Amino acid sequence: MFLTHFIIGLLVSSFSITVILLIRKWFGRQLTAKWHYHLWMFLFITLAIPFIPSHLYTFSSLFSSGDTYQAATLGSSVGINGNDMIQGLHLIQDLSVSVNRLDLSLLHIGVMGIWMAGVLLLTFTTIRGWIKLRRIQNDSHTLSNQEVLVLFEECKKRLQIKKSIKIVASKRVQSPMIFGLFQTYIVVPSEHEDWLTLKHYEHIFLHELNHYKNKDLLTNYVILFYQIMYWFNPLVWLAFREMRVDREIACDTSVLHLLDDHSVREYGHTLIHFVDPSKRSNKLPLVTQINGSKSQIKKRIEQISAYKSGAKKSIRKSVFIYGLASIILAVQLPIVSAFSTENDQYYFNNDGTVYEDLHPFFKGYEGSFVLYDSSAKQYSIYNEEKSTLRVSPDSTYKIYSALFALESNVISPEESTLSWDGTEQFHDAWNMDQDISSALQKSVNWYFQELDRRTGFETIQSNLQDINYGNSNISGGLDEFWHESSLKISPVEQVQLLKAFYNNQLGYKEMHIEAVKNALLLEKNEETSLSGKTGTGTVNGKSINGWFIGYVETNNNTYFFATHINNEDHASGSKAAEITLSILQDLGVY
Repeated sequence: MFLTHFIIGLLVSSFSITVILLIRKWFGRQLTAKWHYHLWMFLFITLAIPFIPSHLYTFSSLFSSGDTYQAATLGSSVGINGNDMIQGLHLIQDLSVSVNRLDLSLLHIGVMGIWMAGVLLLTFTTIRGWIKLRRIQNDSHTLSNQEVLVLFEECKKRLQIKKSIKIVASKRVQSPMIFGLFQTYIVVPSEHEDWLTLKHYEHIFLHELNHYKNKDLLTNYVILFYQIMYWFNPLVWLAFREMRVDREIACDTSVLHLLDDHSVREYGHTLIHFVDPSKRSNKLPLVTQINGSKSQIKKRIEQISAYKSGAKKSIRKSVFIYGLASIILAVQLPIVSAFSTENDQYYFNNDGTVYEDLHPFFKGYEGSFVLYDSSAKQYSIYNEEKSTLRVSPDSTYKIYSALFALESNVISPEESTLSWDGTEQFHDAWNMDQDISSALQKSVNWYFQELDRRTGFETIQSNLQDINYGNSNISGGLDEFWHESSLKISPVEQVQLLKAFYNNQLGYKEMHIEAVKNALLLEKNEETSLSGKTGTGTVNGKSINGWFIGYVETNNNTYFFATHINNEDHASGSKAAEITLSILQDLGVY
């Protein structure tokens, strides 16, 4: 999961930054300095996407639905009677074969470890910067020059700022700066106090107060957060460097709007006085400073020299450019949604659902149980989150493999036998000819793999999409897509499909539906009958997933159920069936 979010973060940040840089390059001349800077706000929004729960911006939820029924209570007190298990359990055969899959857990841990190391390093650097600010604050002294203080208050009035802001001087700074969200400080360097004139102070105050008015102090924290989270992407560092320059240019322009034409040149000279002699600006992360590197100051001076007080740029063009940026950046949302969830969550909307506490039945396992009462038109669910989590269907898919083959005339209800080719199978029960009934009861892999080959990739894909089978993804290969591979489905969807299958709402021939129903029958008496299919997901020799899905028919009702369990090992279909039958017995269903 972490690796997925890591990749999403890398893709989202890289794409967003590239789009913004290109728009700046192509349309930059059409934007004012302020709009130019505010273009970067789109980056803040897109960088937040990997941190937002995917269901809040996913589009699949718009097309998923659940039946809405009146709520009703179902079931009795939860309890397990291990000595009174359903006698039909021995009829359920759960045979599976282990598949080998690349274990990415170490890669996940490694990537997460490296990311965390970077986060901790930058967090430590941030703390050091915060400590430096505290030292600057503690070692500073309040300005006593009354003319300067009066000028400062006048500058505040010009910008309509009423908050108390402290003006201090410090020997620890080389450039004027502003910092502090709650108690804000403007700091001027002590060593420059001797030559700073009132005009210089006016430029400094107007510049730093504009930063305050534009909420740039808060922006510093947002930039810092994203820089820590996305430290691994050099494009993020480039983007925020460009963003800071654009912010300074926007601030310079705001100051120039407040000055007369004769003061433009003087304002540029004020900036030059504070040029950082180093190649890179030694900026503290939580402050805005009037200075910068030589290249940054050069770019700002060029913008100042080109400033024209009466120049106006079309607002319509700016709105168009912003709209274009919004559309381009929004394009990635459905892509990110699909990638982030890998379609692993089904969005089930059913206000009449009753959520049961059945955890004693699942002792030692993570899992979910879904039951649909046809008479009450009522869902009962244990473990809401797991009930909509899509996982591999394993052998439960074979119900639909048989149905697709029947519908495609690969086999027929009368002629469904396939000959064993003599290849020694993992289970002795598979080393013989099979028909649809024996193959489903013994869960014979080779039989259904052959059915799928004869049915064809495109036909299977089309059928899965037509019946809305989970994520309908068969990219894992024709022989393996259903077994701990690409195809995934949730317990809720299993029950919904079983309902549609049982009531023949899928549009298939009735005789084909009946043929599969007959093959799924496990036990029948005068009052009830049990039909179902197990599935076991065994990866690298460990049984990690277990399924039991099916339905119980009584004289006056039909109950559809799906149970899924998982753990590091021993999560078999047989165990899922045992849990299911215990629950059904406790509920009085079977």
